[in-house]
Amino acid sequence: MRLPTPLLRRNPHCYKNNFGHVLIMAGSPRMMGAAALTCSAAMRAGAGLTTLGIPKSLNLTAQKKISPVIMTLPLCETKQKTLSVRAFAQIEKEIARYDVLALGPGLSQNDSTQKLILKIISSVNKSLVLDADALNAIRAKPSILRKTKSVKILTPHPGEMSRLTGHSTKFIENNRVAVAKKFANQSHCIVILKGHKTIVASFDGKIFINTTGNVGMATAGSGDVLTGIIAAFLAQGIDSFDAAKIAVFIHGKAGDMAARQKGKASLLATDILDSLPIALKNFV
Repeated sequence: MRLPTPLLRRNPHCYKNNFGHVLIMAGSPRMMGAAALTCSAAMRAGAGLTTLGIPKSLNLTAQKKISPVIMTLPLCETKQKTLSVRAFAQIEKEIARYDVLALGPGLSQNDSTQKLILKIISSVNKSLVLDADALNAIRAKPSILRKTKSVKILTPHPGEMSRLTGHSTKFIENNRVAVAKKFANQSHCIVILKGHKTIVASFDGKIFINTTGNVGMATAGSGDVLTGIIAAFLAQGIDSFDAAKIAVFIHGKAGDMAARQKGKASLLATDILDSLPIALKNFV
């Protein structure tokens, strides 16, 4: 596997806009860490610009919690301080600025928030990375994934895949390649079925089985880091299937490096994030 050209940074005349602008819609009162991890991972994975779409009352909190290199977009919120469906009008006005949208980490299952997610998926013609609560939003109506022709990369763990397909987690674990491949084909998307030897399946039949990663990565926030990496790779113009499989490989490589230093039992998502630059630098 070779590192894609945009990540090599060989052209000395490039500037930040050449490496894409990611809009990450993540976070709610109890889940600000998910937003911070996803945004930081996007920047560490090479995105030129990253903006966090956040409920407006959490904006100051977000600015204190996330890296100073990340911008924020305060959006309409519900009474529970989660993103409201009313935020869609704001997003429509801003959408031309962004190359990729990542949706889901820590957004909550509030009804209005879920409606916002569905509205974006069904009408925004931008590359989308869908994780966590975005996957919860589409479980009742996965056909919504075919509403637009934009790139869509889904990152379910077996439990989320079970809710999307109706199969038991046991069935999914016993038929990982077949399940991922079928759902990708039916929904015209790319599916990253997380777990031991993560599967990346494309709607056109391509399959990648990952060989990096370890059990220590089964920890809170690990998936948020992966979501940020995928979004950054897409924003830099990397082909969607390549972006997915290389992100999974690099994410696992960073986790392996972190485990050697910290041990698997003590591994945190922040350790994976901290190892990401070295994993990219030593990519093979």
